[in-house]
Amino acid sequence: MRIVRAALFGIYSLLVLRLPRVTLAAAALVVGFFAYYSNDFRLDASADSLVLENDEALQYYRAISARYGSDEFLVVTYSPNDDLFAPHVLADLGELRDKLAEVPTVGSVVSLLDIPLVQSPPVTLDEIEAGVRTLEDADTDPIMARAEILASPIYRELIISTSGRTTAMQVNFERDETHTGLLNVREALREKRLIGNLTPEDTLRLDDVSHAYDLYTIKVQKQQSTAIADVRAIMDEHRDTATLYLGGVPMIAADSVEFIRQDLVSFGAGVFIFLVFLLGVAFRRPRWVVLPLMTCTATGLTMMGVLGYYDWPVTVVSSNFISLLLIITLSLTIHLIVRYDELHHETPDADQRTLVKGMIQSKFLPCLYAVLTTIVAFGSLLVSGIHPVIEFGRMMAIGVSIGMIYSFTLFPAAVLILKPGKPVQRRDIAGLITRGLAWTVHRAGIPVMVLFVGIAAVGLTGIAKLSVENRFIDYYKDTTEIYRGMELIDKELGGTTPLEVIIDAPASFGMVEAEEVEDDFDDFDDDWLDEEDNGAGITSTSYWFNNDKLPDVAEIHDYLDGLPETGKVLSLVNSFRVLKQVDPGVAEDDFLLSIVYKRLPQDLKDLLLSPYMSEDGNQLRFAIRVFESDPNLRRNELIDRIQTHLTQELGLEVGQVHVTGMLVLYNNMLQSLYRSQILTLGVVFLSIMAMFMVLFRNWRMAIIGIVPNVISAGLVLGLMGWRGIPLDIMTITIAAIAIGIAVDNTIHYVDRFTKEFKIDGDTWAAISRSHGSIGKAMYYTSVSIALGFSILALSNFVPTVYFGLLTGFAMLVALLANLTLLPLLIAWFKPIRRPAHVLAT
Repeated sequence: MRIVRAALFGIYSLLVLRLPRVTLAAAALVVGFFAYYSNDFRLDASADSLVLENDEALQYYRAISARYGSDEFLVVTYSPNDDLFAPHVLADLGELRDKLAEVPTVGSVVSLLDIPLVQSPPVTLDEIEAGVRTLEDADTDPIMARAEILASPIYRELIISTSGRTTAMQVNFERDETHTGLLNVREALREKRLIGNLTPEDTLRLDDVSHAYDLYTIKVQKQQSTAIADVRAIMDEHRDTATLYLGGVPMIAADSVEFIRQDLVSFGAGVFIFLVFLLGVAFRRPRWVVLPLMTCTATGLTMMGVLGYYDWPVTVVSSNFISLLLIITLSLTIHLIVRYDELHHETPDADQRTLVKGMIQSKFLPCLYAVLTTIVAFGSLLVSGIHPVIEFGRMMAIGVSIGMIYSFTLFPAAVLILKPGKPVQRRDIAGLITRGLAWTVHRAGIPVMVLFVGIAAVGLTGIAKLSVENRFIDYYKDTTEIYRGMELIDKELGGTTPLEVIIDAPASFGMVEAEEVEDDFDDFDDDWLDEEDNGAGITSTSYWFNNDKLPDVAEIHDYLDGLPETGKVLSLVNSFRVLKQVDPGVAEDDFLLSIVYKRLPQDLKDLLLSPYMSEDGNQLRFAIRVFESDPNLRRNELIDRIQTHLTQELGLEVGQVHVTGMLVLYNNMLQSLYRSQILTLGVVFLSIMAMFMVLFRNWRMAIIGIVPNVISAGLVLGLMGWRGIPLDIMTITIAAIAIGIAVDNTIHYVDRFTKEFKIDGDTWAAISRSHGSIGKAMYYTSVSIALGFSILALSNFVPTVYFGLLTGFAMLVALLANLTLLPLLIAWFKPIRRPAHVLAT
């Protein structure tokens, strides 16, 4: 092994240490190549990035969306300064609608002015067939229209608030058939892969289709972002007459991308500037500011280029990868700087090559093992089962590897072309702190142990309080348009988050031929009855669309509408109530109901029937909106309660009831977080324990080394539990990341302690020397990381705030544990045997 190491170091020395300028030129070429592709770097905050990729509910949701329509639309809320129904306000509303309709990629706009009216004044079934009135028609009675709209079972809390002061417009994007077709093909091939039926040809096709879908998605997202910007510009033209907010899934996705972009730029720059200051204060030499930041910049640009080259998007979860890479790469260079300074002070007359060679020989293996453990920590995210978390783990594993390569090529090569100069004499504040901790541990070991037992207890009890229930609205600060728009829609327009309940006909129901109707239809002497209407029609073939089953549908509707978590509920019941206003006879005569269904104008059918019933009438859809701002919202409990009541209380078969929608998909992802957190932590601890066994070759030292990191991770999770901070797709990564970074300190400390212990076999003397040397590097890196992450607290995206503060806190706890508990356990359990030369004396 030593021969292999010597050979490898010889090659490294030849390529890097003897030819530093060639190394720098090669590194510049590599960085330049990837910097070019960094222009293709892109962000993705679509709804698909917040759900489980192989969730069966996702496939069902997409099928239902294809049948009844998706939620890919914008909502513009309009609260005028004057009365909503005043002529000049309606004129302004019409102008706004017409402008929005002209935006490219917008297919239609539905506003208060476009909704059909049947009671303003009342119309008959004959008149409905000829067409219906809207607010803009000259023969519409405005007073009756106002009363009808405010009392309407469909429009109230959908188009207009109960107070009548706020209305909403639905801005529908044009359906992109190419995008939908690519998605359908991709999902069909993924389904075949999931069940193991994918042929080699299918595999190639899946790769091609996935690539085509990703490229086309970029195009669609750009079009939607442009359209949203145009919509906002149009809204700004009307803000002097009304208060307007923009909502909808596409807007949330677009704004989230913008938040990520701002965070990448501002916090990347903020961390960079902060590190300049910190390095300047800590090391007081320009080279120790410029060279580490040059290495960090090269790492960041290269990783962005890799992402751009492979068209690998950054999601909400991975949005902090630049800051993480800067900080991790910086920690590597700090360890090198501290070791270089130690060697320089020990041998002030040594030439630069000797100092750099000693620095590399001393720190390469500890840094390599530290990087490997960090990669293992990020790699543990691969078992989470959550696609954006998995991609984040892969991304960071590659990025950390790039940082390691540059830290041991670019950085030492740049140092070599500089002269060593004289050792800088500076006030050793870090050394005073770390040696003070060593003295405290030596003199007060039992109180220190009691302190950490208490910390462990706090962590364990807090972990028991962890929850995955959180509100999507809380992801955003209350000053953002997303938050204010969602809050307004929740309070005034019947809720925000879409939930759908689909009820099928019983499995035993079979289609039967309609019996010939022999009744006398002399009463129907108008145009509603012709030669084609010689049967009972859909009411005889449909399971649900008849007067026998509509009371059951009403019972389901009223139950869903009565739930405290639900706002607006739309179903066939609302439509039926509108039809009864036109002709009460539809509630008594199936034949008349069938005729109404057949002769109803298509625009009315699209409003009243098609969104809530399948074409054959054997499937019902209840479109529900849930109050996202409700602090008592428990999604999983709500879904279970609905399914239980419908099957056990109302007697529906289990196979008939399907609960779907974005709320269900998001809930499935949240519910998987417990399992994912356990899996990721289990994998990271077992993997690091195995690596410790290989590295330390001492099972007792491996166990001792893992303890401080377990405690730091446990305390962070416990703090989340005590503070009521829920697990989400970002906070689930904190523990694994904190362990992966913090365990680097453990490796560096144990490595240095082992070397110091071999000198004289004195445990406490070795601990004191280790604190005075590697302890300073641990202090600099941990404080840098913690303060660097604290900058993320300024983000508008609340999960990023939690991520920054909690990760920084975890690093400080891990630092304290590695400088107190770790040496105390080493001193108490003595995992390393005293060296032979000490025993001989």
